[in-house]
Amino acid sequence: MIRPVRRLTALTVAGAALGAALAACGTTAPSPHTTHASPAPARPAPAAKPPTLPAGPGGLAAVFSNGPRTAGKTVALTFDADMTADEGPRAAAGEHFDNPALIATLRRLKVPATVFMTGRWADEYPDQARSLGHDAQFEVANHSYSHYAFTGDCYGLPTVSAANMKSDVQRAYAALLRAGVPHPMPYFRFPGGCYDDQARRAVGSLGVTAVQWDVVSGDAFATDADAVTQQVLDGVKPGSVVVMHCTRSAAPTTEEVVRHVVPELRHRGFRFVKVSELIGRTPGHR
Repeated sequence: MIRPVRRLTALTVAGAALGAALAACGTTAPSPHTTHASPAPARPAPAAKPPTLPAGPGGLAAVFSNGPRTAGKTVALTFDADMTADEGPRAAAGEHFDNPALIATLRRLKVPATVFMTGRWADEYPDQARSLGHDAQFEVANHSYSHYAFTGDCYGLPTVSAANMKSDVQRAYAALLRAGVPHPMPYFRFPGGCYDDQARRAVGSLGVTAVQWDVVSGDAFATDADAVTQQVLDGVKPGSVVVMHCTRSAAPTTEEVVRHVVPELRHRGFRFVKVSELIGRTPGHR
């Protein structure tokens, strides 16, 4: 979950293949509570390897926050499907960490989007994870398994040890595959958006591109949809990446915000794309 976020420097740097990371994944996880999702169009097999940014000196993962500003009025809406590893009892008690109405609205409005999903969320909602993974309108990327922070002092989140950072990302990929996401993307979003060189080095060995954002929607814990809508509209520029959330209990206004933001940005001439398209337009991508 993103709270008011520190501005972080985006570095473009050289990486390895994701296949090794997926091959190394573990397979254990808590028993999921199945939630049914609406049918989605079948996703064809990917025609080509998704574009990534190369990791740099010392194996630091590249950090991507926005696409080119001069390559047309494109914008990527991204949604974090957050669920922390220790929140199972809250889900069992009836708290909703999913948001089917939001996904239905994105489908109805025909808005491509990138969903950064924690492995714990995929374990809890495997039907929804599979539906998103098989829908060509969406791409599913990695948001860690645990949603524990990869640095200290990250909005009160528990912390992953340096020794466990790589395995936490691998475990998330295993959970996505187990839930039925056929082609999880080689993109990783740090929980809370918090990272340092140690964290970048740990995930860089997996060949992923770290994806941040340049527009904070402010939807986390918000109750005023109009204020969130205005914050997004004020922030979007050509090539922007907007961070929002796909978690009903902690981001209850997001579906309403999307209903207002999408037609207005289209009126302004923006075209909605996935993160992969923005990375594919970025100089130096592979």
